[in-house]
Amino acid sequence: MRIKTKLNLGVGLLFLMIIILSLVSGYSVFLIKADTENILKANYNTLEYSRNMILSLDEIKVSTDSKIGTFKEYLEKQTQNVTEPGEKEATANLEKSFAVLEKNGTNEAVKTQIRKDIFAIMKLNLDAIKQKSDIAKLTAENANLWIAIVGSLCFLIAFNLLVNLPNNIANPIKELTLSIKEIANKNYSERVHFTNHNEYGDLAKSFNTMAQKLEEYHNSNLYKLFFEKKRLETLINNMHDPIIGLDNDGIILFVNDEALKIIGMKSEDVIGKSASTLALSNDLIRSLILKEVANDSQKKQPMKIFANGKESYFDKETINITITPTGEEKEINIGDVIILRNITLFKELDFAKTNFIATVSHELKTPIASIKLSLQLLQNNKTGDLNDDQKQLIESIKDDSQRLLKITGELLNLSQLETGNIQLNIDKSNPYAIVNYAVEAVKIQADQKQIKLVIDAHENLHDVKADSEKTGWVLINYLSNAITYSSEKSTITIKLKEENDHIVFQVIDTGKGIDARYKDKVFDKYFQIPGSQKTGTGLGLAISKEFIEAQNGTIGVESNLGLGSTFWFSLKV
Repeated sequence: MRIKTKLNLGVGLLFLMIIILSLVSGYSVFLIKADTENILKANYNTLEYSRNMILSLDEIKVSTDSKIGTFKEYLEKQTQNVTEPGEKEATANLEKSFAVLEKNGTNEAVKTQIRKDIFAIMKLNLDAIKQKSDIAKLTAENANLWIAIVGSLCFLIAFNLLVNLPNNIANPIKELTLSIKEIANKNYSERVHFTNHNEYGDLAKSFNTMAQKLEEYHNSNLYKLFFEKKRLETLINNMHDPIIGLDNDGIILFVNDEALKIIGMKSEDVIGKSASTLALSNDLIRSLILKEVANDSQKKQPMKIFANGKESYFDKETINITITPTGEEKEINIGDVIILRNITLFKELDFAKTNFIATVSHELKTPIASIKLSLQLLQNNKTGDLNDDQKQLIESIKDDSQRLLKITGELLNLSQLETGNIQLNIDKSNPYAIVNYAVEAVKIQADQKQIKLVIDAHENLHDVKADSEKTGWVLINYLSNAITYSSEKSTITIKLKEENDHIVFQVIDTGKGIDARYKDKVFDKYFQIPGSQKTGTGLGLAISKEFIEAQNGTIGVESNLGLGSTFWFSLKV
């Protein structure tokens, strides 16, 4: 029999007997209460009426005495309370005697007869009280008997459950616990032997199957597998890059010594624990695990971690591990490996490069400005007339100095961006004013190639949240590039519109366009489209991208080879 069935039968039967005991007890009390109320109503009231009639009879002197009325009142009550055999006849005799007494209240013989009739009524009720008391006693005895019988049955059932049920449940569990300890001690030949047709029998069967499989596994190539596992652990621990391995449920499977150093925890506090749980108390694990998904769409930045006694920089790489199970074709994900590559040395070199560029660019601006001033003095007629060759040389020097000044300006902006020293003054700015400022700045350059600048702006545009100076610089850079790569007497359109709470700035040219292979690279630092005859630093678009993204905007390009290009950026209103 199943254990669940045994429990249901035993507890259910006990519950049923308790209900029966309650019903028997309640019914017995009800019977005793009914007998008691019957005595009170049928007999005790008659005795009380008789007593009051005797007291009234003793005080009757004359027929007009008020006591006759009292006697008559109780006599009427007694007439209505006749309950015992013979009581009706005795009450009738009393009424006859009282009728005589009413005519002659001083007749002692009649009073004596009345007393005899009253005593007869009282005797009948006393005898009835004794008889009913015996009945109530018998009812109580029967109630005690039935309560005792039902209570004994409840006790026997409860005692049987108390004696047998704990052993039936505890003994198999005890045997199973001992067997589990043996399995834990690598005694895989251990078996459990209770084979009853109940839940424990099913458990024993499953346990023995498990133990058999463990024994087979232990006797297979387990040593070789364990050896290879130790080899991999040693290899991982000897790597200089921090490495963390997780399964597909986010449980940490392994952490090498380098990773333990930077997260500041012990191996036993990490291995086998949920990364999400550890992230609640460890900021580094939280940045490694919980922010991984959120940062995928953003620009990947090196992680700054205090390691090896200094601020170090690490490039995080997450490798997704998949396998194809034997006999299947579909790959399944089994976890991830996070590798932190130490790029501190390269970052320090990059800082040195940035500082060098910033210093050199700053120092070059002063002599270039002096060269431009000297050129302006030479062009002044007060300093003397120049022949055509000299004027041509001056124009050439002027163009080169202008180009050098633009390059140093871009290098300075780049160094500010890389060091985080750029200052943005974001405020409500008029988009029309930004466009007009940029168009005026490149108007002379456009006139030299007879290029027409057309502004196509929607009406009633909202102000944009932007640094007007930096945004204007980006738009000027767009226009300068468009003029440079457009043919003479062409048209460049500056389009201004509002989309989804954003103001979109577009510069549309009709140049030769950009090959699809290079559209994703034009905003990279120092990149120049192969085969381009125009030279430059390759920094203008990269700086433009930094300026726009620093203002929480987006930037991009749409172009087809031979059909021109559309450079755009958008900022929030």
